[in-house]
Amino acid sequence: MLMFSGDLTMTSPAKITFAETDLDLVATAPGRVAVILDEEGRLDPGARRVNRLMRQALNRFAESRAFADMKPGDLKSLASPTGMEAEAVDVIKLPRRPDVATARKAGAALARARGEADLLLLAGGRAKMADLAMGLALRGYDFADHKTGKDAPREASLTVMCSKPAELEGEFTPMAAVAEGVFFTRDLVSEPANVLTTTEFATRLEALRGLGVEVEVLDEDRLAELGMGALLAVGQGSDSPSKVVVMKWMGGAQDAAPLALVGKGVVFDTGGISLKPAAGMEDMTMDMGGAGVVSGVMKALALRKAPANVVGLVGLVENMPSGNATRPGDIVKSMKGDTVEVINTDAEGRLVLCDVMWYAQETFQPAGMIDLATLTGAVIIALGHDNAGVFSNNDSLCNDFLKSAEAECEGAWRLPLGQSYDDQLKSQKADMKNVGGRPAGSITAAQFLKRFVKEETPWIHLDIAGVAQVAKDTDLAPKGATGWGVMALDRLVRDRFEKG
Repeated sequence: MLMFSGDLTMTSPAKITFAETDLDLVATAPGRVAVILDEEGRLDPGARRVNRLMRQALNRFAESRAFADMKPGDLKSLASPTGMEAEAVDVIKLPRRPDVATARKAGAALARARGEADLLLLAGGRAKMADLAMGLALRGYDFADHKTGKDAPREASLTVMCSKPAELEGEFTPMAAVAEGVFFTRDLVSEPANVLTTTEFATRLEALRGLGVEVEVLDEDRLAELGMGALLAVGQGSDSPSKVVVMKWMGGAQDAAPLALVGKGVVFDTGGISLKPAAGMEDMTMDMGGAGVVSGVMKALALRKAPANVVGLVGLVENMPSGNATRPGDIVKSMKGDTVEVINTDAEGRLVLCDVMWYAQETFQPAGMIDLATLTGAVIIALGHDNAGVFSNNDSLCNDFLKSAEAECEGAWRLPLGQSYDDQLKSQKADMKNVGGRPAGSITAAQFLKRFVKEETPWIHLDIAGVAQVAKDTDLAPKGATGWGVMALDRLVRDRFEKG
């Protein structure tokens, strides 16, 4: 048997293995056995073996109304199959050549049906089985770091029996690296704030050095020297020290300018002096979601040894009310030199990002810059939980990102920028206000950030407030942190920034 991952260790509770097809093992396989039928209900050799063991029950199901009503990617379970030791046979309806979304949907359906049981999938020579395994891995994730005893999940195995296991392993291994990046992001977003402090976050990123990532942590003294007054103003009310972590993966050409990824890392957001309502404040452990995505992308790139130059920068702060906290009406000075009148201390993410974005441009002169942040509730009003808000000053980079997001089944929708929105940020006392009022709140937030983008820098702002964490299951993620953006950004790097 071939382990898919080489030196990778999946944090999804499923160990995925590829093996040569051996139909003699089907009768005695424990747990569950999965077979794939095409849209006409035709049985391949693996399904025919299961059908014989079940005394034609699979054939009868393929001719039933229940099968006819299934959509591509759907799954139905046949419990207690006659002639087999398995607890159930899972039947997947899948075209002979499915698209990526359908294959991953089928894998996710297997993950839901499998629970904690071992699974044997009879894949034969079908296409997109690596994507099916990717869907199963993504949906099989469970954040259980703080569960004990009977609540801790059991690690289960998935064996994919196929005609060319070495080839399928080679196809899946880079996907597994990306899945690891998604899991890293989900783990970070899921952690409570008493565990994932700014210091602990930085420590976890320093561990990426073991994968070849160069990591530098800038402390408060260094941030003050650099003039990051906007970022420091956000964290000055907390006992948790503000930090900026710089991660470099330089796998591309030596003289190639890097792509810069910048993430908002507010490890907990009370709103500061502009205190949030108590109801739902517990969800503000996810306000570091942008930094989580940047971290996940950097891990994925390192694990798959991407031939590209990418720098990831995250601003880590905690927004707390105290005697030292920034007040509404205060004026702070950014690293760029612009002054900002703080109207609302709960509009803090843009203050963090503006300084880190300016540092990224001054230090690396990037070929492009993409920032990610759980920035505004307004973007949820506009787009719900299906799409991130996309803003850009460069059509080419933006269109490439939107194509990457679509290819990876991650919803994204471009929203406008314009002078009339920018005018909402005018201040009588400073160069700008940090909020522009209720109308077009996600757009005025993007306009604020655009003021800190150099004219020559292709830039995208991703407002991920609606997609970073969700209140119900999605096709590829359980309720909670999704890891949205890791797959899309990894694909963007592959398609646009990798050498050769």
